[in-house]
Amino acid sequence: MTAKIVRMIAATIAAELGVKESQVETALQLLAEGNTVPFIARYRKEATGGLDDSQLRTIEERAAYLRELEERKATIMQAIDEQGKLTDELKALILGCETKARLEDLYLPYKKRRKTKADIAREAGLEPLTDSLIDDPSADPATLAAEYVTEGFEDTKKALDGARSILIDRFALDADLVGEVRERMFTEGTMGASVVEGKEAEGAKFKDYFDFSEPFSSLPSHRILALFRGENEGVLQLNLDAGDDAVYEGMIADRFGLDTSSKWLSDAVHWGWRTKLYISSGLDVRMRLKEVAEEGALKVFATNLRDVLLAAPAGQRATLGLDPGYRNGVKCAVVDPTGKVLDTAIVYPHQPQNQWAQSVQTLAGLCAAHSVDLMAIGNGTASRETEKLAGEIADLIAQAGGARPTPVVVSESGASVYSASQLAADEFPSMDVSLRGAVSIARRLQDPLAELVKIDPKAIGVGQYQHDVNQTALARTLDGVVEDAVNGVGVDLNTASVPLLERVAGVNSTIAANIVAYRDEHGSFASRKELKKVPRLGPKAFQQAAGFLRINGGKDPLDASAVHPEAYPVVTRIAESTGLDVGELIGNTRTLQGLNPADFADATFGVPTVTDIIAELDKPGRDPRPEFVTATFKEGVNKVSDLVPGMVLEGTVTNVAAFGAFVDVGVHQDGLVHVSAMSHKFISDPHEVVRSGQVVKVKVMEVDVQRQRISLSLRLDDEPGQDNKPQRSGRGGDRGRGGQQRARGGNQGRGQGRGKGGGRAGGNAAGGSLADALKKAGFGR
Repeated sequence: MTAKIVRMIAATIAAELGVKESQVETALQLLAEGNTVPFIARYRKEATGGLDDSQLRTIEERAAYLRELEERKATIMQAIDEQGKLTDELKALILGCETKARLEDLYLPYKKRRKTKADIAREAGLEPLTDSLIDDPSADPATLAAEYVTEGFEDTKKALDGARSILIDRFALDADLVGEVRERMFTEGTMGASVVEGKEAEGAKFKDYFDFSEPFSSLPSHRILALFRGENEGVLQLNLDAGDDAVYEGMIADRFGLDTSSKWLSDAVHWGWRTKLYISSGLDVRMRLKEVAEEGALKVFATNLRDVLLAAPAGQRATLGLDPGYRNGVKCAVVDPTGKVLDTAIVYPHQPQNQWAQSVQTLAGLCAAHSVDLMAIGNGTASRETEKLAGEIADLIAQAGGARPTPVVVSESGASVYSASQLAADEFPSMDVSLRGAVSIARRLQDPLAELVKIDPKAIGVGQYQHDVNQTALARTLDGVVEDAVNGVGVDLNTASVPLLERVAGVNSTIAANIVAYRDEHGSFASRKELKKVPRLGPKAFQQAAGFLRINGGKDPLDASAVHPEAYPVVTRIAESTGLDVGELIGNTRTLQGLNPADFADATFGVPTVTDIIAELDKPGRDPRPEFVTATFKEGVNKVSDLVPGMVLEGTVTNVAAFGAFVDVGVHQDGLVHVSAMSHKFISDPHEVVRSGQVVKVKVMEVDVQRQRISLSLRLDDEPGQDNKPQRSGRGGDRGRGGQQRARGGNQGRGQGRGKGGGRAGGNAAGGSLADALKKAGFGR
């Protein structure tokens, strides 16, 4: 790639992002040198002018697209030149292409293809007939065609059909016409949908699309994916309505100067539109809609995954993980504050066994024996009943004089994937697969990020229709989110697992395994410098990773901070200027706030970096994640039928989509807060208001027990049954259309199997057994 092309790519991206061309050029250079996005974003702010990780990833992806475009241009020009048809005008048009679609339009007339009807007609000498029909629209077509009857075109009708094929081929190969028609269809056309006869009951989840129409240009991502899924499942029939045929036929006639007072020309234009340009434009519209849908879906996935990974950690506290179930029991695992497994068990408190008393005794014994502080309950089947069990145990422990463990419902998405993985088998070779899930549930409450990195991001359940989007793009996007999240928080070098270390900038799977192996052989790392002794961890890997790897209690206090080792001399200068040593400087807010970053900046470390250093010295290793809080579900509200419009409940946001957010209020089925019910002001993106994992208060607006739908509002002054919506809809055409149903595509079923039975049989009889267990454990003496 020449320097000129690189500059052109940088200029294009800079214009799109609204940043300076020099910033993009520098970013591209740093990426080309093997620097990672997290490293550039954090430690090369002077060079890039402060581009963040999101901008850097956009630059990386757009540059790849534009490089491919330039390479394709070169290939196409060479192919056309070999045919001796590359004119200066055509070359200029090719070089000026900004999209692959436009480039392929220009190449189409020169592209090798299978012989068409138009090619056969040309070979038979019918092109002059086509020209005559255009030049003399008043002439009788049959009379003109009589002179061109030949082998393969034995009568005037066949000759005229051949001439029409040639004319339509001209339409289809005209790049400008094809582009204009395609653009008009996308901007002015509409998507229609209807139910396939006999599929009404089977496709009930697509009911909102049984009689549907909306302009292509305003279709949001989730609706496009729902429509295509309905079509793929054979429930919906889609109709791409381009609009008035006369408009497009006029565009064709004007482009070629055709006099459509000639019936033959008029019919040829109509035929060319309906059989050629409409079909090709329709295919392009579908492709563009798919691209729009995927782009929107990937943004939602990325934002939700970031929120889940950066959810508040409960911290280093002894935790009992409970993986709920009915027939197969509740799988239990106790982990210590560091995540080490201390004990496991399986209890059967629910139907059909109903061993409530025995389960209470067993779990109380585990809590007492290991001083359990938290009880993490998976949110799947039998979750609500298991939460009641945990709550009762916690209350009785408190009554007996012990510290009350806090029950917390956590998402168990991906726990089963982890349980059956090779990683889990290596970590717990002798543990039953079913118990590994309970361990994962406990650990993800302690530190969601550290545990969830062990699971394929696609299995964490952060969006709808994830199987309908490009899987390569999805994996690339989600992997980028995980990398940014891990490096944004930082990693404890002496406790991190291989999967967590693999996500650190500059660390691959081999280096991660070598770090753990070195740690196992030599003990804890005493300093970041010791990393250089790890096999295969060279200078470049050290440069990229060192600032994100933390050592608590090491030789150098800076090793516990996000200050990069290359910047330690800056800290030394700051310390010398204050008369304090580095240890005394760290956390000394009064001194640090009185410093001017410009006084310590130089040619290598500018003001942005020095500002970051001073902020880090003030609060070294600060965790950017929020403080841990939990939702409190309303007593007596256990299932959808218990809900009453007007109720105000506390719940946890489980997922955020383009049209709203799902909230778990403790009734086995998530409710939907539509984007139009999130704020009194207009909201275009639900992420402006909520995030996954956030605890919120909501008001119940509508309950459909039969369809298991719950409509909620974040505006607590809304009144059920009244028009409470803001003046502008948050998603054009979505209000009142049952957005919740369309949402369920990938979210449907979350909690459907939590169960509705009581599971409290024998509960009253548990008191004595529990009291005995507590006394044996040392409580209440």
